[in-house]
Amino acid sequence: MTSTTADCQEQKGLWNDLRKFLLINLGIAFALQVYFCASCLVSLEGIISIIPEFIFSFVVSMALSFGGSRVEDFWDPRLSWIHHPVKRLFATVITYMAYSFVASFVIVFLYTWIDGQFTLARIPWDGILEFTFVPMRIALIFMAIFTTRSWLMEWRKSAIEAEQLRSEKLASQYQSLKDQLNPHFLFNSLNALSNLVYEDADRSAAFIQKLSKIYRYVLDVQQEELVELDRELDFARNFLELQKIRFEENLNFKLDVAQSKGFFLPPLSLQLLLENAIKHNIASQENPLFISILQKGEELWISNTFQPKTSQTEPSTGVGLENIRSRYRILSDRIPEIFQTEHEFLVKLPLLKITA
Repeated sequence: MTSTTADCQEQKGLWNDLRKFLLINLGIAFALQVYFCASCLVSLEGIISIIPEFIFSFVVSMALSFGGSRVEDFWDPRLSWIHHPVKRLFATVITYMAYSFVASFVIVFLYTWIDGQFTLARIPWDGILEFTFVPMRIALIFMAIFTTRSWLMEWRKSAIEAEQLRSEKLASQYQSLKDQLNPHFLFNSLNALSNLVYEDADRSAAFIQKLSKIYRYVLDVQQEELVELDRELDFARNFLELQKIRFEENLNFKLDVAQSKGFFLPPLSLQLLLENAIKHNIASQENPLFISILQKGEELWISNTFQPKTSQTEPSTGVGLENIRSRYRILSDRIPEIFQTEHEFLVKLPLLKITA
């Protein structure tokens, strides 16, 4: 049983619990006596004199409240307050007021007959009908209570279900975005290795050893929504050292982060930015590539010298900046900023915090 269903059944159980049902209607009957004849309650004679009226009020209250709960139970699965509010309102009003009239008429008839106010040979239909409109006024109050209660309960249920669906959808979207990272990382790493293995066997062996350590981190964080900034920075350092094996002095980098505690990033965000920087820019003796990772307040600035390749030797997978943007949209209202000048490409990643 879902929590939403359980909550609704718990609320409706108020009327299915006989003890509560009786206590509530005794309270309503007492309140009616106080309203109509408060002075009758100050003496024993007065209390005795209103016992028939009290019983009448109690029976009317039970009949109307029971009918209200049954009308609510009947229409809830058939007409939604959320999708058909006008139809539901008219259906509830017509059904409940018709029931209330019949129930009130029967109760008034039996009460006045038992009280000896008429005989079956001469039934004062006009008087009984006029007296019936007294409990009908009470029925209007019950109808307002039940209608409001029913609408609020369905609105609450709908809001909870909508939030659950939204959370499930966001979780599914986020998982889909994270699933892009493993093949993306592995594809680019193997592509780099395939170029390196023909150039230097020793460097390619060191590349493979470093790659195995880095890929272990990729596997460790693939189920996490956020990771500590410290862990991402350690990964970035290892990743750049891995690329140094391939590019040697053609690639240089700097990490300068003063306060990493308490900050988080979507996992492998830095990997995507660093891969893009290396893949799309020239890294040569004449034009070495410089990558910088700096902390500026609650932002992480990842920049690289902008020296784009004239031709792309490595095919693009279409993953990267858009993946990061999409994950930030799901996790936060803060979005990465991207700047490009003649000599620099800069991405500002918001540093996120986990609130209790």
